Parts: sequence; structure tokens; C-alpha cells
Amino acid sequence: MKVPFLDLKAHHAPLIEKFDRAIREVIESSAFAGGPFVESFEEEFAAYCGSSYVIGVGNGTDALWLALLALGIGEGDEVITVPNTFIATAEAITYCKAQPVFVDVDENTFTLNPAELKKSLTSKTKAIIPVHLFGQPADMDPIVEFARTHGLFVIEDAAQAHGAEYKGQKAGTLGDAGCFSFYPGKNLGAFGEAGAVVTNDPELREKIQVLRDHGQTRKYYHTLVGWNCRMDGIQAAVLSIKLRHLEEANLRRREHALQYNQAFAGVDEVATPFEANYARHVYHVYAIRVQERDEVRRRLEEVGIGCGVHYPIPVHLQEACQNLGYTAGAFPVAENLAGEFVSLPMFPELTEEQIEYVARCVSETVAVGALV
Repeated sequence: MKVPFLDLKAHHAPLIEKFDRAIREVIESSAFAGGPFVESFEEEFAAYCGSSYVIGVGNGTDALWLALLALGIGEGDEVITVPNTFIATAEAITYCKAQPVFVDVDENTFTLNPAELKKSLTSKTKAIIPVHLFGQPADMDPIVEFARTHGLFVIEDAAQAHGAEYKGQKAGTLGDAGCFSFYPGKNLGAFGEAGAVVTNDPELREKIQVLRDHGQTRKYYHTLVGWNCRMDGIQAAVLSIKLRHLEEANLRRREHALQYNQAFAGVDEVATPFEANYARHVYHVYAIRVQERDEVRRRLEEVGIGCGVHYPIPVHLQEACQNLGYTAGAFPVAENLAGEFVSLPMFPELTEEQIEYVARCVSETVAVGALV
């Protein structure tokens, strides 16, 4: 049996006719860059999140960057985030001419450890970006409380958390802004690049709307130095269709995670994901922890199982971030996790038989003596 890590063909097949019709409508209307399809999706996603506003942008990195810019983050400022994330989180900070400052994460949830925040607070700190990693929200109450106490902004990196909840409230709506990516493999994925910022602040919404469109308040009238970060109409039309199926897809992911968890019960060599009591995890990634990770992954791929690693090198140890001055050992929890994670197949269309096969192969691979 072969089990792909991700199967977008299976995900899209039932909706092909709807996609064809929607894309044809965009072509016939010539509303390719921004326009009514983007506005419709913004309204729909805002309603889904329980937020006042959504601003569609070109991708998730744009969302982070523009949110920071709109909040006035700039040269000489520091922004606290985590090292176990995709580099885009730090890139957005750097492109504002600010400096990323990292804190370690909680060993169970893999998200920002609020107890670590005070260690990195300085007079230059202006914001915190907690990352809702793999589909589980960070522990937001103490993060927001710390931020408010010290006059800091909170920008949620919700790129992997479409539909995740913190104490019943949607991820992305708990801070000053929430930033989403709609990269094709996400729980809510476009047919290319797209992203969005979620906020309840009308001034922040207006500023991001101007920044995403070359700083224009209206055509050829530029009040700010902006950039081209618009969402295109085809992506918005596709996302509007897929949004209607997001809750069902997330429920399937949660069911798959439960089946995996039950299959690994009693397998001491496998540490399964932990769902915090405050969270509704949506399992964008189902990452287990094992010893000798690279060998485990190699053997699984030999038997037809697609795997991933998120993320093998923490951001603070990336060559591109050497100028930040961090060395190995700075964030031991994040660094240990980076050496142990294996991401198993996780997508709504997985079958029970596929999950059983994956779990059996993993269990056999990690059994005592099997890796010798």
C-alpha cells in the first residue's frame, strides 16, 4: 500500500465542477486583482472567524509583514516569537527592519511558553507573534495579559490554524491581528498563493488595505509607501467554495488524529501530539516524536508512506539568521523537538485502512531493536 503525505487531487475531485464554474465567473467578469470575489471571501471568512474584518492579501508572509507595518513596527524595534516555525514568521519581522527575538516553547504543545516571555522583554520590545503550530493555538490568555501589561501588540501567526479554537474562540481573533496563509496544502488552501489578516480594529483594517495596494487610498492617490500584496480573484473564488467544507474537513482530521492516537497507545517509542485542554486542535500537521527520526522516516518511505519533517532546523540556527547571534543550545526544547518530529500523512480523505497501515508500519519500525 502507498499512502501519500498529502493528496490534493482527492481533496479537490468532488468540487471540480464548482471550481470550474467559479473560475469561469472570474474570467467573464475580468475581476482578477482584488474586486468583488475578494470582497465576498473577506466577508465570508470574517463571519467564519467571528471577526469584524478580513483583508485578503497575496500570501501568509504578506499578512504578517503588513500587520507589523500597519502597527508601526520598524527599525530599532524587537518582536518576540518562537524558533520552531517556518522562517516566514521571522522574515516578516526582518523586512520591517525590526529584530526577531526568540523564546522557547512548551514541550507538550510546541507553542510559545508564556513563562519565557519576561526573559526576552527589553525597552525595544514592541510586539509578540505567537505561532499556532500544527493546528493548535498557543496559550493565549497569559500571552495577551503579558502583552497588555507591557504595552505590546499581539499578532497571531495562524497560518496552520484555520478553524482552530482557544477556549471556544477562533484562532486569529485573540490578539490585535491574526495572520493566515492559504497555501495549497493548508486546511483551507487556495490554488496558489493567498493570505489574509483578521482584525476587529477598523483603523488597522484601513491601513492594511492601503498598504496592500501600493499605498493607494484610490487609484493613483498614494498616501503611504505600500507594496503589491493584493489577493487575486481566482484564489478568492476558490477559497469561498472550500470555506464551506472547512468544518467537515477539520472534523475528519480530528477523527484521523484520534485513530492514530489509539493505534499508538502503548507504543512507548512514539510520543503522539498533545491537545491542550483549552484547545480545539485542527491537525494541519500530525507530528509524532521518535528517536532516530531520520532512519524512521527513511524506512517508512521504503514501504510507501509519505512523511515530512516540520522543521529540521530551528529558525535561530538557520544560516540566514546567523546575524542574530544565537547558538546551539539557546532554546533546548525547540531544538530537541526539531530532531524528533516526523509528520505522518494527514488530510481529510485518508481512509481508516491507510491510517492503520501507517500506524502499524511506524510501530514495527520503532519497536525495540528494529532500528539497530
